[in-house]
Amino acid sequence: MATIEIKSAAGKKVGTADVADGVFGIEPHESAVHQVVRSQMAGRRSGTHQTKTRGEVRGGGRKPYRQKGTGRARAGTIRSPLWRGGGVVFGPHPRSYGFKVPNKVVKLAMRSVLSAKTAEGVLYCVEGFDLNEPSTKKAAEVLSNLGISGRVTIVVDNDDTNALLSFRNLAKVRIITASEANTYDLVDNTAVLFTQPALTWLGEVLA
Repeated sequence: MATIEIKSAAGKKVGTADVADGVFGIEPHESAVHQVVRSQMAGRRSGTHQTKTRGEVRGGGRKPYRQKGTGRARAGTIRSPLWRGGGVVFGPHPRSYGFKVPNKVVKLAMRSVLSAKTAEGVLYCVEGFDLNEPSTKKAAEVLSNLGISGRVTIVVDNDDTNALLSFRNLAKVRIITASEANTYDLVDNTAVLFTQPALTWLGEVLA
């Protein structure tokens, strides 16, 4: 079992948490992480680009000139792709860029990221934020007390509304619930901060 230090909102050590080696202590699988992140980024593309084919461009219903005797190449419409203002050949059309990744690979990628963050010493756990009401000022103080700076992803319990409302306005801070945790949000940062309930819940899901 791996061990992660638990701190209070004041930045003092209050205990340790035993976590599964199979989730926080494996050899990171870079290929799985790369595949899952690519899948997530591809799924976020809007794919709304559109060009018109010769059948969709307005006009061109009449033959521009007679078939023979002009010395020019024969033409049936001024909306041919060869003409200015004509349709586009093989242009982009609305589509989805997303592709599915097996669930086993998704979980392996998350375990790989958590293990890498733990090995690097940038995975933190806090007992709780002690927020009786939403307060961005107190949220900033908590990060300062824990010595966390730069881009940070905070993972909280699924019903920790005060924390969600307090941290969401801080610059360079991304806050998500444990059930929303995903490979991209866990890897795209300089540090990851878990609340103890969120760490326990996610560890059980990925075990």
